[in-house]
Amino acid sequence: MSGSALVKHYMTKDVITVTPDTPNEEVIKLMKTTGHDGFPVKINGVVMGMVTTSDLLLKPWNHSVKDIMSTDIVVADQDMTINDAARVMFRMGISRLPVIDKDEKLVGIITNTDIVRSHIERSTPMKVNYFKKTLEQLYGIKTRLMRMKVPTEKLRPTQNKIYADELQGRTYELKRGLAEPTITVKSGDRFILVDGHHRTVAASKLGCKEIDSYIIELEKDIKLGLEKTADKEGIYTLKDIDIIDDAQHPLIAITGTLKKEKSQKKQ
Repeated sequence: MSGSALVKHYMTKDVITVTPDTPNEEVIKLMKTTGHDGFPVKINGVVMGMVTTSDLLLKPWNHSVKDIMSTDIVVADQDMTINDAARVMFRMGISRLPVIDKDEKLVGIITNTDIVRSHIERSTPMKVNYFKKTLEQLYGIKTRLMRMKVPTEKLRPTQNKIYADELQGRTYELKRGLAEPTITVKSGDRFILVDGHHRTVAASKLGCKEIDSYIIELEKDIKLGLEKTADKEGIYTLKDIDIIDDAQHPLIAITGTLKKEKSQKKQ
């Protein structure tokens, strides 16, 4: 795995698109129902342009997308680094880039929200590689890194509580296809969840049978310290995790405190 965060790690793959012949009235309805303010225009998988709220508001009214769409657009390669994509978006003054493969087919879209997420999420490639090396040094073994979908029911949690407000945020991300992979260790036939408890519980509650994960496979069966602690606390399945709804996630709590202090200063 590359040490750099790449566009393909953070882009949204299930892209809502329109065609040049889509009526503009349908585009407006689509914006209302999805909350998105722009869509790639494609034919046979190839991007022909973009249609955005600016096109609808600033250009003379026409019936179809083909009459107002922007065709002079910038696209990104899926192996581009997140930092390079961010530079392009900043310099071009745009909030999204359609992502194409070597055959110029649309494979995703990267937005400014994804860029922000790449900077705040925990499962960065750098973090995964750091944890992988730590395991190798700690236990004197070799490991193998994979990325795959794991059945949520097979994940063994190692955290005894999660926060309801953070759970709500992760649920929102999953619904929009924005959730990052979990970090999981495979030891023997066990999948030990290291990072991503909020995401996994949210996925389970949404009825998702699998969740995208970075898997660090150990070359031999070792019981990790995380597992031993989980054993002592009686944590074996996702149902054993307490959802704390009478306290806020530490980050949210800090934000709330600052807002309160700001409000008091105004008084």
